[in-house]
Amino acid sequence: MGFGNISIWQLLIVLLIVVVIFGTKKLRNMGGDVGGAVKNFRKAMNEDSEDLTPEALNHKREAEEPSSQSQTEKTHSD
Repeated sequence: MGFGNISIWQLLIVLLIVVVIFGTKKLRNMGGDVGGAVKNFRKAMNEDSEDLTPEALNHKREAEEPSSQSQTEKTHSD
């Protein structure tokens, strides 16, 4: 039982070597850092998907139109 041809004993030996090299405190900190990074990534992805709603896109277009109109008025008045 294991992953492909790797037995559970081989996985335990690799895990033991990793713990000896890095130590449990550093592994715990790395796990927390990776978890925080994944959480921030998901939050950013959700914020981006909220920005892509039709209402948000229309609001963004309406906000950009007056600035582009004022620039064209300036060029025509010169």
